[in-house]
Amino acid sequence: MAQVSDYNTTIEPNWCPGCGNFALWNSLKQALAEMGKEPNEVVITYDIGCAGNMADKLNSYGFKSLHGRTVPVATAIKIANPDLTVISTGGDGGIMEEGVTHLMWAARSNYNITVIMHNNQRFGLTTGQQTVTTKKGEPGKTAPGGIVEESITPAHVALISKATFVARGFAGDPVQLVKLMKAAVKHKGFSFLEILQPCVTFNKVNTFQWFQERVYKLEDKKNYNPSDWDKAFDIAKDVEERIATGILYQDKKSVPYSEKLTYRKNRKTTPIQEVKQYSIKGFIEEFE
Repeated sequence: MAQVSDYNTTIEPNWCPGCGNFALWNSLKQALAEMGKEPNEVVITYDIGCAGNMADKLNSYGFKSLHGRTVPVATAIKIANPDLTVISTGGDGGIMEEGVTHLMWAARSNYNITVIMHNNQRFGLTTGQQTVTTKKGEPGKTAPGGIVEESITPAHVALISKATFVARGFAGDPVQLVKLMKAAVKHKGFSFLEILQPCVTFNKVNTFQWFQERVYKLEDKKNYNPSDWDKAFDIAKDVEERIATGILYQDKKSVPYSEKLTYRKNRKTTPIQEVKQYSIKGFIEEFE
């Protein structure tokens, strides 16, 4: 049975003191251990940035991708070896900006992967430039007079892209984070988990206190039905006054991409097993 300690490495985190990434890092290890997942059963793909700096601090299979490319790498791994638990992680800059097309395609295809997006409304590693999730009007290094573009709500992007599981958590509530991570990983199909993660160095607006005064749990809301897409979309839009956390939407009848492929229905082997049946000697000789 996996223990949290099994996911530890000898590398100490070097995030800024108080960074929300510490809660994400510990919560993910806790969630995987509680699910009984052994490190060799898990693959995590990482983006560039502060979120990507978790790569050598969590003991599992890992792949450090290019900026914005963590989702397609995760998709390829899952298609090749469906037996693996595949998690894609990155920040709002990589996943919601440079990689947004990859996110939307993976969601509409319903690939059986989990995307965990750290949202601190900043490009943290490159010293705090604004991202698409930064509120309109906020000043920054690349827009000292305040950005003029409207911000984008990540949950809305996931929902309109036909994601079958959309949730939102807060780095200040690790207990809820563990529950949401477990639910996201267990979901059959594409799951998107946005985590509101204060950047203590470059974002002096969306602080832990700012979020604590605004977040509430959907599980405390009577009769909330996460299967209601329209209700989820409506609740997700408030990211300023009363910010909902929890499972916003879930289609429990979701059929993952791989199970829709009729030609694979009777296959008892995985693609990664099947490719071993073919000799690539001829290809190698062709390029020698």
